[in-house]
Amino acid sequence: MQYLRVLSLKKYNLYQCRYLTIHSPVCAHKWFPDAEFIKQFSGPVIFRTDTTDKYYKMIYNSQMRPVERKLKNMWINFGPQHPAAHGVLRLILELDGETVVRADPHIGFLHRATEKLMEHKHYNQSLPFMDRLDYVSTIANEQGFALAVETLLNIEAPPRAKAIRVLCSELCRIANHLLNISGTILDAGGITPFFWMCEEREKIYELFERLCGARVHCAYLRPGGVSQDLPIGFLDDVHELCMKLGERCDETEDVATGNRLYYARTAGIGVVSAHEAINLGFTGPMLRCTGVKWDLRITQPYDGYDLYDFDVVVGTFGDSYDRHLLRLEELRQSLRIINQVIDTIPEGEIRTDDSKICLPTRIEMKTSMESLIHHFKLCTEGYRVPPGATYTAVECPKGELGLYMVADGSSKPYRVHIRPCSYTHVLGLSVLGPKLMLADIAILIATIDIVFGDIDR
Repeated sequence: MQYLRVLSLKKYNLYQCRYLTIHSPVCAHKWFPDAEFIKQFSGPVIFRTDTTDKYYKMIYNSQMRPVERKLKNMWINFGPQHPAAHGVLRLILELDGETVVRADPHIGFLHRATEKLMEHKHYNQSLPFMDRLDYVSTIANEQGFALAVETLLNIEAPPRAKAIRVLCSELCRIANHLLNISGTILDAGGITPFFWMCEEREKIYELFERLCGARVHCAYLRPGGVSQDLPIGFLDDVHELCMKLGERCDETEDVATGNRLYYARTAGIGVVSAHEAINLGFTGPMLRCTGVKWDLRITQPYDGYDLYDFDVVVGTFGDSYDRHLLRLEELRQSLRIINQVIDTIPEGEIRTDDSKICLPTRIEMKTSMESLIHHFKLCTEGYRVPPGATYTAVECPKGELGLYMVADGSSKPYRVHIRPCSYTHVLGLSVLGPKLMLADIAILIATIDIVFGDIDR
């Protein structure tokens, strides 16, 4: 489009007009430079050569342009073969240098479908499964199962059986805390208390072997009582063990508790507040270390725990050092309970007198036809439990062990759900792990006190 300006001239008798538009095609070719063409002039000089690219550098505002870099966090697998994982824990850690940004626990490597197996066995056959949960404190697990079945049957164990249960459960608590305390010290770099406390645990296992013939998987407690009475001289040996165990704890405290290196490795590590602990579902030492005074042996006493005098140990700061101190003091409180049991254990029966539920003794079975028939029926078919449902919880060394059991009137439970002690504590790794150093993760796992037979079930 072209514009032509024409002036008004009277002598030519033309009208005045400012612009005259003439529509005629413009026969010119339009060209626009593309990106490839501009790219050849993007260097320090217009016409680039190899020499100019080698010796000339582009300088903007008298400063060298910084080299752009992208930093990426490192992802590592902590376990499941790591010796400090305390089982088959696979912990996926995102690291910024050596600082943990994210911790993602993966479980299930030891899953055995325990709950479903218990639904296909009668009640006496399901008892040994409890020993395979928390295999560090087996009899404490059996106590929860026996109480759940007794609640459904509406029966109660005799007083002597209750005292024996308390005695064995507290021995298991001592064995559990001995292993956890020495294992935590071992993860922090101290090896001597581990040998001391493993020697004491060996003595407890020898006592269990005298009691029922098995060291670890005892299957000693039964619904309605216990399988057999205490052997001769058993209480004397337990008393001698308790007298020496207090001195061993004092030696461990002298070596580790006051050690500045151990304090530096544990103080301020894995801090959890009372509000967080309650929201995350923590129980046992993980809850009490925050200052919450909650112990099922006090708040909801079972098996005669209300007859004994002991204190609930609570912490202040909720860190790994508090959990170490708490378990040491709980160990001493368990010794206090055992001494009271030894002094006050009553005489009498060790199982309920209902022959339809409890197995007869070996002597009765060999002399009485009725006892032989009862033994055969109980071992093959089990006993029928009235329809009903119960949730029974006990205070295990690692926390609250709960069993939700539904009976349908047959000799097998319709549904069994186990609320393990350490399951919610493993969840806490994703909350307590971030912002810690990589070396502190092993200390955190040790003081949480997890066992994967309990978690994976």
